[in-house]
Amino acid sequence: MRAIFKRELSSYFNSAIAYIVMAVFFGFAGYFFVGTCFVGNVSSLSYTFSNIIMIIIFLTPILSMKTFSEEKKQKTDQALLTSPASLFDIVMGKFLGAFAVYAICCMIFFVYGLVISFFTAPDWAVIICTTIGLLFLGGAFIAIDVFISSLTESQVIAAIVGMAAGLVIYMLNTFISMIQVDWIASALKAISPTNYYMNFTYGMLDLTGIVFFLSVIALFLFFTIRSLERKRWS
Repeated sequence: MRAIFKRELSSYFNSAIAYIVMAVFFGFAGYFFVGTCFVGNVSSLSYTFSNIIMIIIFLTPILSMKTFSEEKKQKTDQALLTSPASLFDIVMGKFLGAFAVYAICCMIFFVYGLVISFFTAPDWAVIICTTIGLLFLGGAFIAIDVFISSLTESQVIAAIVGMAAGLVIYMLNTFISMIQVDWIASALKAISPTNYYMNFTYGMLDLTGIVFFLSVIALFLFFTIRSLERKRWS
């Protein structure tokens, strides 16, 4: 797993993907931060956190689109699948490689907290817990996108489908409000990632939310393993 993780992480920085993703993330996060905290004279990062979710929806598929699609396109997937590494190690290594780049992006919020501390006392509980919530939310998106990448050899298709899936998840609460059947609305509300993420924005480490996100990550990584297992024996 460690070797695949290092290989995957280095591949992001050997290409332009990591730098483009980080530049876009930092650019929009900085825009939201300056526009709220400096122009609006507000010490809270809540506006920045709420708006960055839309950026994450579009960036995580770009991070994850190459994980398996590129291997298929370059015909290196068979060599990877027949390597001594287990499918679990392969999938986890690729997932953690993409997640590491995403986690680096999220560290910018601690920098913003330090900037705010020069002017007033920031609410570190909210900053830390919300950043953790973003890490879990992004991890769930990446796991879903890695699974999508395992289904196609086209990175463009993997990215577009990943973005569409992210938008559906983001708009799930809007769909729920239009459903008149109570039990269906309740069921959808129970699997809405944004509802669990919101609990972190109150400055609390929500155990239920942590279990939910870890379950989503584990589920889609399992789906990815099953997809590769079928490819290995086909």
